[in-house]
This record gives sequence, structure tokens and C-alpha cells, in this order.
Amino acid sequence: MDNIIIPDSKVAKEATQLVYKVSPKFLYNHCLRTYAFGGALGKKYGFNYDQELFYLASVLHDIGLTEQVCCKHSFEYEGADHAEKFLRSHSFSQDKINVVREAIILHTSVIAEEKQPEIALVHLGAGMDVMGLRIEDISEETFHYIIETYPRLGFKKSMIELIKYDSKLKNAQQQPNNLSSSMLRMGFVDWVMNAPFKE
Repeated sequence: MDNIIIPDSKVAKEATQLVYKVSPKFLYNHCLRTYAFGGALGKKYGFNYDQELFYLASVLHDIGLTEQVCCKHSFEYEGADHAEKFLRSHSFSQDKINVVREAIILHTSVIAEEKQPEIALVHLGAGMDVMGLRIEDISEETFHYIIETYPRLGFKKSMIELIKYDSKLKNAQQQPNNLSSSMLRMGFVDWVMNAPFKE
């Protein structure tokens, strides 16, 4: 089992600190598992990608669900906007910012699988962690190592409650087409509860 390598650049460290500060612990761990699961799949599929860019997109992909960022728009766009401001403050090029933005906006969409590896792997990593998608493509050793490194901390219940809260908040602000509400209508609760995880 390979270790989970977190980029040690200044921007990666500060992104980690930001997400840790503003996120509930279960959500922070989900973002890191997204990176770890996505990285395991990337190795399995032989993807060639920018590790730092993939990490930044992974760790920031749900920041739009935090109280500090969540306002009145759909959480994936709020997250992308916040990530752009953060990366711009670190003098990132617009090309790289656009990759992170697209990864965040598309992380729940199968369209992401047709995009470049950094974008596809955020979608695949999140999909594995939330619903167990493609779990057969990684070894049991890798699976258990990632779960032990970043425990789920009651993820199923907590994530469902968070998405329901976000949906209610956006609906109250007359934003009925927000992603949280769409996910709930499509069966998000069942997807999460039926995932091959204990919690």
C-alpha cells in the first residue's frame, strides 16, 4: 500500500488549513478521502495528472457547503468562486484556476469523466466515498488504509443532514434549482445509505 502523499507546497498547505478551519471534521475528512480514493483510481487507470492541482480541487470541492461560504447560490458555484479567490490570492494562473473551478462545479456530474484527469478524478474520488462507485477497482488494503487514515465519523448521517440543510436554505432564498435539492430529488439519501460503508 502506497502512502497518501499530500503536496507540501505553500498553497496546498494553506488550502488544507482553510478547509480544516471552516469545515466540520466529517466533511474535511471526506475531502481528503476524495483525494485519496481519486489518487488510487488514477494510479489504477494509469492517469497522468498534476498532483497539486488535483489535490487543490479535491480538498476545496465541498467548501461551498460550509457556513463561511454558503450564502444563497448553489453550493458547487459558491465553492468554485471561493476557490478562485483563494487561488488568485496565491497568484495562480487563470488556466489552473479554471481546472479547479470546473472540477468543483462538475464533481457530482458524470460529464466530469470526459474531462481532463484532475477534473475526472475529483468526481471519481467523491463518487467512491459517497456512493462506493468503482470500489471494486481498488484493493481492500487500499480501501481500509484510506478509511483508517481519514475516518468517516458518521459520514452518512452527517452528509445527508448537511445536504438537506443546504437545500432548505436555498429553497427559502428562492433558489429551487440548487444542486442539493436536485440531488435529493434524484435519490441522494438512498445512494448514501446504500453505499458499502458502515457509516
